[in-house]
Amino acid sequence: MFTIFSARKILTMNPQRPVASHVAIRDGIILGAGTLDELRGWGPYTLDDRFADKVLMPGLVEGHCHLQEGALWSHTYVGFFDRMSPEGEMQAGCKTVDEMLAKLAAAEARLDDPDAPLPGWSLDPIYFDNQKINRHQLDAISSRRPIGVMHASGHIMNVNSKALELAGLMRTGINHEGVPLGIDGLPTGELRGPDVMSPVSIHVGFDRDMLSCDEHGMWRFGKLCVRAGVTTATDLAARLPEDAVETLLNVTGNDRYPARIVPLRFHHGVSPEDLIAHVEALAPQSTDKLRLGRIKIVVDGSIQGFTARLRAPGYYNGAPNGLWYIAPEQLAYILEQALRKGIQVHTHTNGDEATQLVLDTMARVLRKAPSHNHRFTLQHCQLADTAQFQQIKELGLCVNLFANHHHYWGDQHYELTVGPERAERMNAAGTAAREGVPFAIHSDAPITPLGPLFTAWCAMNRQTASGRILGEAEKITLDQALRAITLGAAYTLHLDKELGSIETGKRADFAVLEDDPEEMGVERLKETRVWGTVLGGKVFGTCDV
Repeated sequence: MFTIFSARKILTMNPQRPVASHVAIRDGIILGAGTLDELRGWGPYTLDDRFADKVLMPGLVEGHCHLQEGALWSHTYVGFFDRMSPEGEMQAGCKTVDEMLAKLAAAEARLDDPDAPLPGWSLDPIYFDNQKINRHQLDAISSRRPIGVMHASGHIMNVNSKALELAGLMRTGINHEGVPLGIDGLPTGELRGPDVMSPVSIHVGFDRDMLSCDEHGMWRFGKLCVRAGVTTATDLAARLPEDAVETLLNVTGNDRYPARIVPLRFHHGVSPEDLIAHVEALAPQSTDKLRLGRIKIVVDGSIQGFTARLRAPGYYNGAPNGLWYIAPEQLAYILEQALRKGIQVHTHTNGDEATQLVLDTMARVLRKAPSHNHRFTLQHCQLADTAQFQQIKELGLCVNLFANHHHYWGDQHYELTVGPERAERMNAAGTAAREGVPFAIHSDAPITPLGPLFTAWCAMNRQTASGRILGEAEKITLDQALRAITLGAAYTLHLDKELGSIETGKRADFAVLEDDPEEMGVERLKETRVWGTVLGGKVFGTCDV
């Protein structure tokens, strides 16, 4: 006995049979998609009509996000834009520095323990005329408890004096490019990059490290997945200590958990040799809903945080170039050893100088360790030009482009960070398609909200928050956008044989929609309502999680 789901329409993403009315599943696997008469041939079945007025498409695949999104909702949200919580409650954004500080002060007043830390997240000074936040402003909220506020980019944190004191940084004589100093010779409270953020994060309420996610946070992340139609999501920079892996296994092993999770081991804080060994040890622990054994390298920082590495002529406003997060020789070692051992690597490059370093390094290591289906993926890859995309294609790389940047920071990129010409080529999905580069698009949640249908809208329209269109030539079609958030993302994870389309033999993972994306079209896709998801044949409605 098996089950046949009927639907108003099924968008299969299978070019041989792009539309169907029914899909048959057994033991979490798709038997086939087609008409009811076609599927009856599989034998005795149960017809399930609960989706008769819904639209099904493959479960959406978020190829770049972080489980941290779930844990952060236990802290104070101080982002600029209004944002939906995992429980469906809208949190108002902070439109000024004073509003941000007032929200933190209100949260501080609700804390019973006078020594408990006060963490906030998603601060975005670029919306406040790039006004710097200093430790004195946070000291005014509390000089007794440690306070830390993570920027929306995830690459910068502002902390108060108490936090600096606990981390041993409240002193003169510090010489580190990630620790700006005031005229008094003491740190201003701004920390740039993981080297200096990580030692402080444990004192300001971000648990073991800034990337950690506890069990409660994982369940809240699962709620966000169901609301967004996501059935497979990455945790694209995790340190994966033994206790964290145990939590991942326990939570994803619960039948009620609604998502497949693909964590990547972050390169930071460990030697390249130990990194490779750790990932090799992790891979055999993989399960159906937890896929281990991949590496994430971060090469540079954030463009809007002015920590990304740009080629000449540099930043449009004259800001100094950004930060390198890895030494070239370490990058080369990790890439070569990963190629030799069949370990996939995803590499964060925001600036075009960082992208070029990876391309040049890959060209060298591929001569030493040839591989024809490695699918190493450049994450963000925001400023790559046509010549770089051509080299990406030659080297067999994939890209996962940060399409949401056009909406959230496009105006600032045009006017401040990289200027009009480069802003119009950012996240060049059109060029990727023309050059034949396999590509996906992503939200990088919690940097921007989890929501692949919104991300697809961003990639098609390239419209900023003010309504400016950035780069007509880089727009992609509806078909290309829907593929990027299903098969395209699955391909970058070596999971396209299992996920990304509704066809015989693949896993029964579906996004259940109230609206038809093809009817919503290019302009209205972001308004598509999500009813819930199906994961391995198990149904999850937004009202159930």
